[in-house]
Amino acid sequence: MSEPLAGLRVLEHSGDVATRYCGRLFAASGAEVIRIAGGDDARLGYAGEAGRAYGAWLDQRKRVVDDAAAEGPFDLIIAGQDGRAVAAAETFRTSRPERPSLLALTWFDPEGPYGAWRGTDEIIQALCGLAFAFGEAEGPPMLSQGHAAQVVGGVTAYNATLAAVMSAPGRRPGRIAVNILEANLCFSEPGAVATRADGTTATRMGVNRFSPTYPAGSYRTSDGWVGITCLTPAQWRSFCGLIGRPDLGAEPRYATSYERLMLADELDPILISACLTHTTAEWLALGGKHRIPTAPMPTPGELPREPHWAARGAFAPVGDLDIQGPTLPYRMAFDGVRTPRWSGDPALGPLAGMKVVDFSMGWAGPLCARTLGDLGADVVKIESDDHPDWWRGWEANAEDRALMEMRHNFLGVNRNKRGVCIDLTRPEGVARAKALIAGADVVIENYAAGVLEKLGLGQAVQRALRPGIVSLTMPAFGAVGPLAGLRAYGSTVEQACGLPFANGEAHWPPCLEHVAFGDPVAGLYGASAVLTALAGRERLGGADIDLAQVACLFQLGADSIVAAEVLGEPLPRTGCRRARLALCTVTAVRDGWLAVAAENDAMAALARVAGAASEEALRDWAAPLAGADAAARLQGAGLAAARVQGAHDLTYDPQLMANGYWVELERAVIGRHLVPAAPFSFDGVRPPLRRPAPTLGQHTDEVLAELV
Repeated sequence: MSEPLAGLRVLEHSGDVATRYCGRLFAASGAEVIRIAGGDDARLGYAGEAGRAYGAWLDQRKRVVDDAAAEGPFDLIIAGQDGRAVAAAETFRTSRPERPSLLALTWFDPEGPYGAWRGTDEIIQALCGLAFAFGEAEGPPMLSQGHAAQVVGGVTAYNATLAAVMSAPGRRPGRIAVNILEANLCFSEPGAVATRADGTTATRMGVNRFSPTYPAGSYRTSDGWVGITCLTPAQWRSFCGLIGRPDLGAEPRYATSYERLMLADELDPILISACLTHTTAEWLALGGKHRIPTAPMPTPGELPREPHWAARGAFAPVGDLDIQGPTLPYRMAFDGVRTPRWSGDPALGPLAGMKVVDFSMGWAGPLCARTLGDLGADVVKIESDDHPDWWRGWEANAEDRALMEMRHNFLGVNRNKRGVCIDLTRPEGVARAKALIAGADVVIENYAAGVLEKLGLGQAVQRALRPGIVSLTMPAFGAVGPLAGLRAYGSTVEQACGLPFANGEAHWPPCLEHVAFGDPVAGLYGASAVLTALAGRERLGGADIDLAQVACLFQLGADSIVAAEVLGEPLPRTGCRRARLALCTVTAVRDGWLAVAAENDAMAALARVAGAASEEALRDWAAPLAGADAAARLQGAGLAAARVQGAHDLTYDPQLMANGYWVELERAVIGRHLVPAAPFSFDGVRPPLRRPAPTLGQHTDEVLAELV
């Protein structure tokens, strides 16, 4: 891949994994990144040599210096992850004659009640709703391994910051602010607004059991593991036929995925036994033939040598170490048709004036497009009466149209867009789509590999219509490679990424931590790919982007992949415990659960609060307290702690309420409803929410009239 960010100069002034990962993204795309030395990498990831190897992966293509005073000029300074570090970076920035933009990447918004709290990846998991639903039904909730929360914060910051610094000089913000908590709400915002509207409460249903999907888990085969997801009635019936049990497919009690989930205890033994009758490769072939989302499940250490990922160049050597680490999860091919850099607008957003045609459905693609819309782009979402967005309803013709306009997950991820109805199965619909593409800067789609080509609207057609366009396709396994044709959901993406073998307890099967973990992550990386290509369009031209959603999760699991290379496999599955922390646990409190993560230097504080520096003392001390009270006392003493929140808690969270993260919009059919704000701000102001999610075809006449 060419270097679209060549010429951009970035300073990492301070930080932990999130800031270093953000810098890594800039460096990987060609920016010159200089990092001020500091920190002990042996305290990262799996600790020791594995931690140092992970630090080397974070710092690839950077230059590390002891003092940056003589360096520069810089376009951007990355700082974080607490107030003192940001303040020091701001002092450095004001000393510079070029006045670079400053990215303040912190654990929490410093103005809210959590502003001075200690953060860790585990505390973010507890607060954002991820941990609550992960684990055995009777508890305690499970904390996943690694630095995924910080990586999500890093890519969110990259998206906002790259758009900002690529605006015309004089229009760039002085400060871009991103906090890791809000960035990680991408996983739980649909559940948060839905439970608020419905008055329901999130539950933890057990290992590999997430509402509303069943089956969506890992199954042992005759030679390994396979991930299988059945959501639609057709998928379930096909799977039942494959295992020789068509009676299960015809049984009314198992008709819907939610009903099957409620009866999982009686279905699990049948499915577990059936999957042992074939090899993983045989299940992949059967799943592909019968259109059932099916995934191979390699361990973290096996991933770099899997033929599909080797063919895509998904891994590369880490420095001079004899190990492999993940590369960027997308590939770009530039067309050489140069387009002037966009100007942006401080009031309307850095991407003001950019036009995006959004063919995507569900979660991953729509979140990518929403991010561009939040940054100011004009996003036109294409659906049809017969093929509306999946998140309006699975069976288009069977759905009540009023109910289709009231799905809160759809409303949140599709705000700041205009909606058009175009039937892509009809010649006149294809002609209208082509006319939209001819006037666009960006096209996004997340269909299975090859679908848009069959409709006559593939990337080659797009480029003929609009030389210089940036075109993103984002199938689960990418557009090319031996596994490119596999069908997938967000669960499939997680099943294939290696993380199920890193998280959870040793006696569990490989486990998922979310119903569709891969979806929002792929959406964020889709936006990063588009923004990176746009940044290079002035020198390199437009780009075809081939993104593999599974490879996006390699970024979140890079510490486990690197550790498997350093330590060998199998990696230990240790539940909430970590080699890098003196104490990491979830303990019961009066009204739920409390997460605590403490390094060695915090154990003395635990002794002062709980009477002894031990997990047993913490458990006895916390049990009679309310979770919020216990967390506040521990944080006040200098320990990272937080109440474990469910999705139903998030719209009432005092930090998020204080900082205006939840916004009410007015819309036809549903009226006033909550949606999340953008998880970033420019010079203290969040991007405006210009419009609610469109009703089906709401802007068809308006948009088509603009083509005349």
